[in-house]
Amino acid sequence: MERSRAWRRTQARRKHGNDKPARRPEFKPEKNWKLMYTRADKLARARQLGMSYPISSTRQLLDQV
Repeated sequence: MERSRAWRRTQARRKHGNDKPARRPEFKPEKNWKLMYTRADKLARARQLGMSYPISSTRQLLDQV
């Protein structure tokens, strides 16, 4: 039996069930600061990124000394 192009295209689009299920992506921390709810989360993320949080102005930094 000869297969037509339409049959081949349909077969290519069909799910055959032997495909591996898509892997779930590993948990990724929030990148948007607005979406991080707690101060502890923000402090931990800032530590990971190597930045200081909360961001202090130059005046605040000079007053600390």
